[in-house]
Amino acid sequence: MAESLQDIRHACRSLLRSPGFSVAAILTLALGIGANTAVFSVVNTVLLKPLGYPEPDRIVQFQLKATEGSVPSASIPDLRFWMQYAEAVDDISAYDLNEAVLGLTSGMPEQVHGVHVTANYFRLFGASLVLGRTFTAEEDRAGSGNVVVLSYWLWKRRFGGDPKIVGQAISLEKEPYTVVGVAGESFRTDPESDLWIPFQFNLNSDNQLHSFGAAGRLKPGLSLARANAQLRLASQAARRQGLLPDPHFAFVLEPLRDAIVRDARASLLLMQAAVGLVLLIVWANVANLLLGRATVRQREFAIRAAIGAGRGRLFRQFATESVLLSACGGAVGLLTGSLGVHALLSISPGNIPRIGVGGASVGVDWRVLMFTLGISLSVGIVFGIVPALRVWGPSLYQSLSAGNQRLGSGSSQSKKRSLIVLSEVSLSVVLLIGASLLIRTFVALRDVNPGFDRHNVFLTEMSLHGSQFATTANVARLVENARQRLAGVAGVEIAAASCSPPFASRMGLPFAATGTPSDNSGSTGDAEWMSVSPGYFAVLRIPIIRGRDFNEQDGEGASGVALINEAMGKRYWADKDPIGQAIEIGRGIGPDFEDRPRQIIGIVADTRDHDLAQPPQPTMIIPLAQEPNGITRLWLQFGPIFWLVRTRIEPHHVAVDVSEQLREASGGLPTGRVRTIDEVLSQSIARQNFNMLLLGVFAMAALALTALGIYGVTAYSVTLRTHEIGVRMALGADRARIRNLIVGKGMLTVGIGVIVGLAAAAFLARFLAGFLFGVRAWDPMVFIVVPVLLTMVALFALWIPARRAARLEPIEALRVE
Repeated sequence: MAESLQDIRHACRSLLRSPGFSVAAILTLALGIGANTAVFSVVNTVLLKPLGYPEPDRIVQFQLKATEGSVPSASIPDLRFWMQYAEAVDDISAYDLNEAVLGLTSGMPEQVHGVHVTANYFRLFGASLVLGRTFTAEEDRAGSGNVVVLSYWLWKRRFGGDPKIVGQAISLEKEPYTVVGVAGESFRTDPESDLWIPFQFNLNSDNQLHSFGAAGRLKPGLSLARANAQLRLASQAARRQGLLPDPHFAFVLEPLRDAIVRDARASLLLMQAAVGLVLLIVWANVANLLLGRATVRQREFAIRAAIGAGRGRLFRQFATESVLLSACGGAVGLLTGSLGVHALLSISPGNIPRIGVGGASVGVDWRVLMFTLGISLSVGIVFGIVPALRVWGPSLYQSLSAGNQRLGSGSSQSKKRSLIVLSEVSLSVVLLIGASLLIRTFVALRDVNPGFDRHNVFLTEMSLHGSQFATTANVARLVENARQRLAGVAGVEIAAASCSPPFASRMGLPFAATGTPSDNSGSTGDAEWMSVSPGYFAVLRIPIIRGRDFNEQDGEGASGVALINEAMGKRYWADKDPIGQAIEIGRGIGPDFEDRPRQIIGIVADTRDHDLAQPPQPTMIIPLAQEPNGITRLWLQFGPIFWLVRTRIEPHHVAVDVSEQLREASGGLPTGRVRTIDEVLSQSIARQNFNMLLLGVFAMAALALTALGIYGVTAYSVTLRTHEIGVRMALGADRARIRNLIVGKGMLTVGIGVIVGLAAAAFLARFLAGFLFGVRAWDPMVFIVVPVLLTMVALFALWIPARRAARLEPIEALRVE
């Protein structure tokens, strides 16, 4: 113990005697470790931390699996089937996949986020309560009264933590809801919910519309594989008897955490891999520093060995210095990473789950500490002990008769330094190519024509969840009243309403069309469905290719009409004119949703208003005033209505007046935040922007570190070869030849590194293909530009020390030992 403390004291004194080396090594390590800590903190929160519920690994989500993938949305017949036949799962509960936006109209109106759930939802997720109780089975039945459970945070913020809130009525959508309970502070969902309302399903319904998610808890002692096997056998038996509610799907159980993070997993792992490459380059730079320091101190160790210091003692001291150095770098890196993670998330990462508002859930826990400690110690051990092993080399005592230049200029040492530079160049090529491909992807997405005019258009939302909007006629009257009011607002050009604005979720519905082939159920196929008010296509300036647009005469009592987009016309009426054809929408999904026959009156231009990277999907559009009542009730139960407004001036200048008119038209219902269509578009590609910016920053850091590494190794090599350079000059070599000698040797190493990096990038590019759009994984331009850029940077890094070498005076150079 005493010897260890003495080694630490000696290591501290030694590092303090070389402040330049110590600061450079610690800051370099802090950069790499800090970046890795920041990214790993997010990865840990999203992918590694267990969900905040009791026994979270036993909670599974039901998935409907088809050939093109799996989806978590379910129908009432699906839920009924699972409750009856999924014997391996307890506490099966349904819940909204997306939070419902509700108008809290008690006192000052505001919009809050609510979730519809079945009665056993709170038991499934182990919710704690500070007041009251959760829903009873009777309260979850169709036709029961309005009850609500508040979140702890809404109770504190809006109701001041009133301990007598249970039993009181609050106003939601101007209707009274009785508070039956308040959830505990520890019960948090992702995203955060303000309140919960019972679904009040009619479980005997044959409604086949997939509109909610379902989860349950595996029975004790049962594995996920066994539970899936049991569900598969039950489904096969039901299919043979014709009892399977969704014969086109297979039912699969998936761990809830995997279902939540599925869309973010690939992006986060990509970022962790990229920042890991930066760490390798940092390690390479630190290795160069430690090798140089070992060479300089070899003579010192030889003298100490000659006067009696044992090799073991010398080994321990050198290793202690390295570990101490890496520990300091790790400590600074941990601090930098914990502070930098929120700067990382401020880039707008695009709906990464589980991180909380503004990244509030991301922090340092034992996993992050162990990760940081692990990479710090690996630096100290690998790059500290390897140079320390030289104290056992046969050349230790030869160091007494050799100068520092001859000690470090040997072939072995030169090869090690060249190998380190080669690895740095290779890793930089990989990162630069990855970043360049993502940059080209983002530019391609940004330049996609969405098919509509996004300028001077904004949208806001309003929840119409109350019973006064249970019929389409009431909703249509509100919309028409609001459109007339908005037409009188100064600066407003035109306004419209829809439940499915650009980049919002849409329903897919079956339809039957005259003159087209149909399946056994009588359906022609499936298409995306949306309803809009008159003026919708004018607001977004989407052209009507043929036929006519909707107008005010296309109301509830008028003949049923529909528009289709070009993609739907090409898929289902490739050889004939769809205008004038009759279609029936919603056939086979339940009596509440089967629509009357409609005549196609026009074809609208295709738009990329769901995903810019995906081609337009077949879409059918009906007038909002002609929606079936069942669809209106369902749609407004889960989502708001959106108001789209085109302005003659900057949209935010009229937003306040528009919101005020909408509140007056609805009798005081609150509106949501105002977003321009430009902002909506930017948010739709936020994940790609996040990937591009982060990988770009890592690539630039790698390029800078590689340039510093090349410069440092070359400058050190010039210092070691000063005497040799003097000899060459004395024998007639001119300054240009000396400069070319230094640059040529360095460029040979860089060239080999570029070739290795290109080969590695070509191999790894296939793993990046899923993130790309509008560019091939092996894009020739990227694979040409990156090597040229890196070569130019390397040439500049080599030129500076080569120029200094060429300016040496031969006589002075020959005097250097």
